[in-house]
Amino acid sequence: MDSQQIIEQYQKAIIQIATATGTGTGFYVKEFDLVVTNEHVVGANAEVTIAGKAFEKAFSRVWYTDRKHDLAFLEAPKNNELADIKLGKYEDMKDGDEVVAIGNPFGLNYTATQGVISKVDRVREGLKFIQIDAAINPGNSGGPLVNAKGEVIGINSFIIRGGDNLGFALPVSYLREALQMYLPNKGQVSTRCFSCDFLVTSANIDSGKYCPSCGTEVTLPVIPEKEVEPVGAAKTIEEILRELGKDVRLAREGANNWSVKAGSTRIKISYNAENFFIAGDAFLCQMPSDATKIKPLYQFLLQENYKTNGLVLSCVKQNIVLSCIIYDLDMIKETGVETFRNLFKKADDYDDFLKTEYGCLNRLEE
Repeated sequence: MDSQQIIEQYQKAIIQIATATGTGTGFYVKEFDLVVTNEHVVGANAEVTIAGKAFEKAFSRVWYTDRKHDLAFLEAPKNNELADIKLGKYEDMKDGDEVVAIGNPFGLNYTATQGVISKVDRVREGLKFIQIDAAINPGNSGGPLVNAKGEVIGINSFIIRGGDNLGFALPVSYLREALQMYLPNKGQVSTRCFSCDFLVTSANIDSGKYCPSCGTEVTLPVIPEKEVEPVGAAKTIEEILRELGKDVRLAREGANNWSVKAGSTRIKISYNAENFFIAGDAFLCQMPSDATKIKPLYQFLLQENYKTNGLVLSCVKQNIVLSCIIYDLDMIKETGVETFRNLFKKADDYDDFLKTEYGCLNRLEE
């Protein structure tokens, strides 16, 4: 199977994972009807948001965590059409074999990089890892490492900072062992003790926090009674989104980043804590394919910028974007609600108008 076939095969199996503090990658294993990722991607969260090509953004329950092997299993999305990918055999791999690392680096949806296995059994902290030279970046964590047959032979786990394409993947043999261990307890929150490898569940945990086998203190992925609220500007932004009828938990895309829909447009909101400003960028339609429409479109956008109070229309590559910027010290909930309500409404209006009047194209969603 060539790399293009592998990339196409995995498009509907790769899942983007987001929490209030970061983003990562997961992949669906149909054999077990679970989403696999790294434990450090979900962190202390018992529920995360997931999104993929085959389904809309949704909540997903964290069922299993394993700190020692850096593994976590999530509830699969309902009524999905996710691809059926196969787990391979780590034992068949050897140095020099070609591999493809798939994930969502830096929040970009679906990126695949090719490489080879530099060392098939690099030992770190008592575990074997597959060392690869395929580029792995932040956000790739939890994604699959795929062999030439299109089978998962590892989970992209970490890189060595400052190294030149020094990436490491946990062998699929550890994953298969963990899946088989968890399967009899599927649907029950569990964690694997990092000291003795015993599977601790809500039914056998000792005094609510200790491994019944060795007494090590462990933590189950249990949803807290009260959600931890953000502070400062992030808190104000989420209050604004709630006032505008948006689901804040679904909107979160890592630390100080949110994404919501307004009609046919996607609005990305970010808070730059270093420079003290909040940016709202509504991605509208794309430039028209008819070259004769481009000049009058530019003229219209420039003219509109004299009328849009606090909003700016611009072109970013092929995308037409409607933006606003607010300094955090100037933003209170009441004014922020009005600013973002105006952004959401204008974005939807402009998107429809530009398609009708100038033949602009629907924006390609990743």
